[in-house]
This record gives sequence, structure tokens and C-alpha cells, in this order.
Amino acid sequence: MQFLEIPVVRDILILLFALAISALAYRVVKTYLLKWLYRLFRKTPTQWDDYIIDAGVFRTLSLIIPGVIMFRVVPFLQVIGEPSTQLLKVVVILVVALTLDRLTKAGLRIYNTFPISARMPIKGFVQILQIALWIFAGTAAFSLLLGQSPWALIGGLGALSAVLILVFQDTILAFFSGIQLTLNDQVRVGDWIEAPKFGADGDVVEVALHYIKVRNWDRSITTVPTHKLAQDSFVNWRGMFEGGGRRIKRSILIDQTSVRFLDQELLDYLSNIELLQDYLTNKIKEIEEHNRVHKIDQSVVNGRHLTNLGTFRAYLIAYLRSHPAINQDLIMIVRQLPPTPNGLPMEVYAFTKDVGWVNHEGVAADVFDHILAIVSEFDLRVFQAPGGHDLARLVQERGM
Repeated sequence: MQFLEIPVVRDILILLFALAISALAYRVVKTYLLKWLYRLFRKTPTQWDDYIIDAGVFRTLSLIIPGVIMFRVVPFLQVIGEPSTQLLKVVVILVVALTLDRLTKAGLRIYNTFPISARMPIKGFVQILQIALWIFAGTAAFSLLLGQSPWALIGGLGALSAVLILVFQDTILAFFSGIQLTLNDQVRVGDWIEAPKFGADGDVVEVALHYIKVRNWDRSITTVPTHKLAQDSFVNWRGMFEGGGRRIKRSILIDQTSVRFLDQELLDYLSNIELLQDYLTNKIKEIEEHNRVHKIDQSVVNGRHLTNLGTFRAYLIAYLRSHPAINQDLIMIVRQLPPTPNGLPMEVYAFTKDVGWVNHEGVAADVFDHILAIVSEFDLRVFQAPGGHDLARLVQERGM
């Protein structure tokens, strides 16, 4: 066994034996100790330890035992002892960096369980921390392999600062943009945003360092660069949800030739509408008193008179005020818009209590169903494009 007296051969055999023992120890720890630990953590009511397990923190920490064995064996190596020690230190640095990296991922998941995470997402900052961690670990590893001080190596990188800034330009922009968006509370996970320039219209599902991920209403995913979103304008609908109301802003077109003064027959008919009784009583007294004071006769040309359009507008206001699904604390207007060749727009501006899209559209549709159905009771007509009735009848006859 003379070859065992050769230092290099002996060192290699010792190293192989140490590696075998380390692998066996790692296998025992992973198979028995970690499995027992996992079962113990799964039984706890909190999910924090589950997140740490899922991130693989303990799998990385299990490398400590093989590391301890190798550090005990390396001093017995004569020829390759110094290179092995340096290489082992590099491995230790990488293992520590990997453990911290996984621990930060688990910490991010734990943070996201708190309500504040929706208002202040920190994924971008965690990614910056991970980048800094690996830069520091890489610098320390290279300094050990080169036999130089880490600070000397970092100082040498100062000369390459311009190149580094150019390489990490997007990362730097994204970092400061993320700070701006977070501190100003402009974007949270769960917000509905509109950014037409980027084709984004939907819910924010992720706020990261370099991008903000939006799930559009057609279920597609749009990824918007963080610094681009901070530079360009976008709409965030969060205020609508927090304000307790979703806006209805629609109008119907009234045929202007159907607008007229109320005659006694129409006035008597409309007086039977409960929502109009107080309005008509007060308005008639006001007009009669005005005409009496100013000694105005009751002709159509002179004096003040009620119109079917004005009465219809008063009815719509009373109808909205009595509607249980309309938010009475927010602004409510029924107004005329400037006349158009296609009729006189009568706009309803109000807010529903339910801000959910489906329920809001249901309430808005019910309101305008009622408006379209009752407009004829005021002897008014909704504007219809010439030939529209004929076209509808032709479609119905042909079964199209």
C-alpha cells in the first residue's frame, strides 16, 4: 500500500471518505429529521411555518451538518488542504446566501397575509434585497477564490459604475418607480386600473420590481413595466369602491317635437302618479301665485306653465330618490343636455349602492327599463332614427 504514502493520494481518499460521510449524514437528516419536523409544523394552526417549509429553508439548512463534517476533515489534508478550505468557504457563502434568499421569499408570503400588504406591496423591495444579497455573496466568493479582500474587489467595481448603471438601468428605474407608487399609494394588489397605452384594463394581481401584472376582463394578462406606469397616466378605480357608489351616467333621446305644455286632461292624469303629487301641488300653487302677482292671463304665450318634459324630469328625480338601490348620499342629477339633430338628451347621473359590476349594470338596466316604459305616459316620444321601426318590423317578419 505504498501509494497511500503519497500525500496527494491520501488527501483524495480522505476527501472522498469525508464526502461519503457527509452525503450519508445529509440523507439521514433529510429523510428522518426534516420529515419529522415537517409533520410537526403541518399540525400547527399558523401557516407561517408552512411557508418557511415550502420555501425550502430547512432543506438548505440541512447542509450545515455536512459542512461541519467537511470543516473537521479539511485540517487533515496536507497538499490540497488550502484549496479545499477556500472552496469550502465559497460553498458556505453560497449556502448562506441561498438560505437567506429563501427566507426572504417566505417572509414575503407571510407579509402578504396581513391586510397592510394590499396597500403597501413590498415584493419590489424584496427583489432589490435579493439582488443585493447575491451581489454581495458573489463578490465575497470571488474574493476568496482570487485571494483578495472583498472591499478591494468592491472598490474596483467603482471604476465600472457607469457600465453597471447602464446594465442595471431598468432595475434602478423600476426601484425608484416602485418607491413612488408605494409611498403615494397609487397601486395595490386587487385594484382595478385602466392603462389604455399598455392595453391594461382589469385587476392588479401582482406588483413586482420590474413589472405590474394586470388580469384584464377578458382574462388575458398584461404586464406593464413599473417605471412606465409611473411615468404615464392611468386610471385607478379604487376610489369608486371605497366611495360606496358606482356611477350611472346615461341618457335617452327625447323627440323634441313631442315637448308641449300640460293641458288639463294630461295634468289630471299625471296627478294620479304618487311620486308626482307633491311636486304638482307645490308647482301649480307657485305658478298660479306668480301669474296672479304679475297679473298674467292664462294664455299659452303669456305667464308660466308646466311642460310635459319638465314634469317628466321631476318624476325621474323623485323616482331615483325612492329607489332602494340608488345611493342617496351621493350626487343625483337628471338634466337636459344640449339639443342634437337626433333629439334632446335627458341624462341620468346617479350612483348605485352596489359597486359590483354585474349588480350595478342590473340596477342601471332596471332604471332605464322603467324610464323607457313610462316616458309615453307623459305624452313624450323617444327619438327613433327614420326607418328604424320599419327595419325592426322587417327583421321580425323574416325571422332574422
